[in-house]
Order: sequence, then structure tokens, then C-alpha cells
Amino acid sequence: MLNIQKIRQDFPILNEVINGKPLVYFDNAATTQKPTPVLEALMGYYGHTNANIHRGIHHLAEKATADFEASRHKIRSFLNAQLWEEIIFTYGTTDGINLVAQTYGRKFLKAGDEILISAMEHHSNIVPWQMLCEENGCVLRIIPINDEGELLMDEYEKMLSERTKLVSVVHVSNSLGTINPVAEIIQKAHAVGAKVLIDGAQATSHIDIDVQALDCDFYVFSLHKLYGPTGMGVLYGKKALLDAMPPYRGGGEMIKEVTFDKTTYNELPYKFEAGTPNIADVVAAKTAVEYIENLGKANVAAYEHELLEYATEALQSIDGLRLVGTAKEKISVNSFVMDGIHHQDVGVILDQQGIAIRTGHHCTQPLMHRLGLAGTSRASFAVYNTKEEIDKLVVGLHRVKKMLG
Repeated sequence: MLNIQKIRQDFPILNEVINGKPLVYFDNAATTQKPTPVLEALMGYYGHTNANIHRGIHHLAEKATADFEASRHKIRSFLNAQLWEEIIFTYGTTDGINLVAQTYGRKFLKAGDEILISAMEHHSNIVPWQMLCEENGCVLRIIPINDEGELLMDEYEKMLSERTKLVSVVHVSNSLGTINPVAEIIQKAHAVGAKVLIDGAQATSHIDIDVQALDCDFYVFSLHKLYGPTGMGVLYGKKALLDAMPPYRGGGEMIKEVTFDKTTYNELPYKFEAGTPNIADVVAAKTAVEYIENLGKANVAAYEHELLEYATEALQSIDGLRLVGTAKEKISVNSFVMDGIHHQDVGVILDQQGIAIRTGHHCTQPLMHRLGLAGTSRASFAVYNTKEEIDKLVVGLHRVKKMLG
């Protein structure tokens, strides 16, 4: 059983006062807040260990290197990857997808090959594939969804063929909260010889991830949605694939030997980690993962589901409010629209009451077009949120209706 009030004490930002009101933070799908242990890990690196890694023989360099690589081993365990070399540090989910598109895609995909993505993808899982298709003549195809925000798996299966070379889909929709059946998606893609990338940006803080059980070829996520720092992410890839992929960036660390005539490249994972990395944030990533592990992923998921059910019922009680995204399998996201009221106005009025939500298209413009919407208001919940805060949201939305409805 989680002690939510004790957990809230770990997050100093929750003591902030916004427009004279205690902060209610419901924008967790955009980024989660950071607990004190993560903040201390960041300050600990800069205050006591600051040094560049891998290349120094002095004490600080060796300590920083050990802490940096300890995060890699922790994340290997967190994902249940087979090998630590399969964990590549990136600058976020977007960077990881671009890495795969510009390395695996450029080398192995050719004109006429098909890439499948879904209608609910974040722009980060659309634009890199569009760029690749424009460059090499691949064909981008879209897996459709129903009005509840669920993939049409029968249609997906019909789209698969020997031309399908890559499937890249979101594990959990940032706009709708839909949990996609990624194990089935992967199995069916592999049956026609396609590789699969899973965008796990929204999944890792809510769902246990086992990349070996999933048998995905690539899995990407960002630490800032997992109570960790911004500017730091992870690409998992099967070793055989990563070995076959050319480097993404050139510079220090990703090389073995450089002459003016020829360069030989480093082994995994360093082949893809050019230059001085985001050391402090990588070091703090281990603390973030340990924080969620200490709470217990199952405990967190159960509590967040309780919040989702409570919020869903409460929001549906408001006349003129319609939920957007009602999949049977969801994580703790409620997107909604209100009759006659622009979503941006909803966000502004709630902010005046200290309530932070997200409004707009949530970097999923094609999804909004499919649903016939310009955008939505989105409340997304984390382990430090409470039912009392949801009650404040409902009161705030009634005020929105009174002012603008």
C-alpha cells in the first residue's frame, strides 16, 4: 500500500503556489516532476564528482565513469535487456527514433519498402519516417483506429506483406492513454520478416517493460517522463541489429582510431554515443529508476488506475464535457472537450486556479484530424496525485462552464 502523502513530500515542487493557489499538477504525460533523491543525484554529481568520463585516469573521472555506466546496467535490468551493450544513451525518445531512422533506415530500407505507423503517433514517430521516405522512396502506411482510440488490428494484419520492412508504433498514446497490444503487433510483424520499433515514452512509468519477452527489435523512451531528468533517453536495440547499423554522429568516443586517411569505429554501445554525453542526467537516471522500483511498479500502476477511474467518473458528470479516448485498456490520461469552449480557454482558466493541464493537439495533429478535433484538454495523472486534486479539477471545470459556457 502506497503512502501517497509521504510520496508527495518527496516532490518539493508540489509545495509551489500558483496564482495564490496550491499547485495541482496534471501535466504528467508531458513531463513528470522530480523527487528529492533525483535532485540530490544531480547536485551530487556536479558538487562532488564532476569530470568527463571514459578518458581520464584521475579519481573524479573514474568515479564519474563508474556512476555513468552503473546507470546503463540499471536500465538494462529495468528493461530486462539481455546485454548492457544493447542500451544506448540518447537525448530522448525523439533522438532514439531519429537514430534508428537515419542508421537502420538508410542502410536497410529501399524504394518501395513499406513502413507502418499508427494513426495515433506522436510527431516524433511520424516525421523521421517521412524524411526517410522522401530520401529513399520508402512508402509510409498508416494503421487506422476506431472512434474509441483503439488500433484496428484486423486492418493492421491486412496491411502486412513481404513489402513491410519496419513497423514503428507507440506503446501508449500520449493523447488518449490507449495501451496498444504491442506483443501482438510485434509477433505479426515478425511473421512477415519486418522489424519493430516501440515508442515507450508514455509506457515506462506505468507498465512493466520486458524487451526480451516482447521480442521488439528497438524500444525507445525518455527519462523525464519517468521522474528523471530532461535531455536524457534510451534506445534499446538487439545487438545484431545495432552492430550492423552505421554510426549516427561522428566525433570523440565513438571511434577506436582516427587518421586523416581512415577512421575505425568503437564497439557498442559507444559507437552511437559521440562526444561528451549528458553525464549528470545519465547518472541521475539510475536514481529515478530506483525510485519507481522502490515504490513498486505494480503498486504505482494500481494506484494510477484508481485515479483514472475516479477522474473518468467525475468528468463524465459534467454536462457538456466529452471524453476523447475511451479504449478498454488505458493508462492514467483523460483527454476531453467541452461544448462551445475552446480547449486553450479551459487551460487558461484552470491555470488561474493553480491547476496545470495540457491543451492543444499534443503533437498528434494527424490523430486530432482523424477525430475531427482541433485539440483537447488533457489531464494526466502520476503517483503523487490525489483524488482531492481531481475534485479541484472538477470544481475548476464547473467554473470554466460558468464563465464561458
